[in-house]
Amino acid sequence: MYGMYRSGLAAMRLKKLTLLRKLLQFLAFLICNPFLSNFQAGRLYTGKWKNFWSPGLNCHSCPAAAFACPIGAMQAVGGSARFNFSFYVTGFILAIGLIFGRAVCAFLCPFGLVQELLHRIPSPKIRLPRLFRYLKYAILIVFVLIMPVADTNYAGIGDPSFCKYICPSGSLGAGIPLLLSHPELRAVLGVLFSVKTAVLLIVLLASVFISRFFCRVICPLGALYGLTNRLSLLHIELDSNRCISCGCCASYCPMDLNPVKESSSCECIRCINCVSSCPHKAIRLHLGKSV
Repeated sequence: MYGMYRSGLAAMRLKKLTLLRKLLQFLAFLICNPFLSNFQAGRLYTGKWKNFWSPGLNCHSCPAAAFACPIGAMQAVGGSARFNFSFYVTGFILAIGLIFGRAVCAFLCPFGLVQELLHRIPSPKIRLPRLFRYLKYAILIVFVLIMPVADTNYAGIGDPSFCKYICPSGSLGAGIPLLLSHPELRAVLGVLFSVKTAVLLIVLLASVFISRFFCRVICPLGALYGLTNRLSLLHIELDSNRCISCGCCASYCPMDLNPVKESSSCECIRCINCVSSCPHKAIRLHLGKSV
């Protein structure tokens, strides 16, 4: 009976903290995209805030966006005629990562919120084979780091390859809204738009059945943040004296991890589901050095 009582308290705690995280996600979305009226007008914000980057994946070409996308900025610098490694953009990402790790994915990324809302649609849920998690690192290397530098035009300027060929966040937040507000653009649609639309539809559909599909398989920004997880100040800590290995935390993990063994995994997004669902309070989210 006491065990059921503690499990009930853990479930209530999970619901409250999940609601709080959703509120923070919506707030982050509004901060990154305050110019909602631009959707109807079909124009982009081009003010001084576009010189800064949002911590999450948020297309700079979205009409509502106030900030630039860090992945887009990395490609723009790498693909410039006078190639110079984007130390300042990379430094920004690493600085955020060394403080928060992949918590950005759980709390601040607008496209992460889209995936979570889609996954709430009633449907069979599928566990993704772990091998797929490595694909995002290949995408990071090929489409973000290599292609913008290697594939250039006559002026020596490279394409932002990830944005151009893959990014579903850009298609959803920028491509489709701009097409709806600018009919003249529809006359020049080609194969590339069809490919990007197909990628978007696959990601959206897969997110219904597979938790955080884009984060786990495709997102190069998540790959970069994941590399900082073992060093980040914000991390998950386990009290081995309290843990009874009941598996409750693993059953609530959206990334299909076992928090008892993989709290420092590159895949952990610090969503605090494991923290709030543990009936024995054996797991906590800690900011600072490990104790």
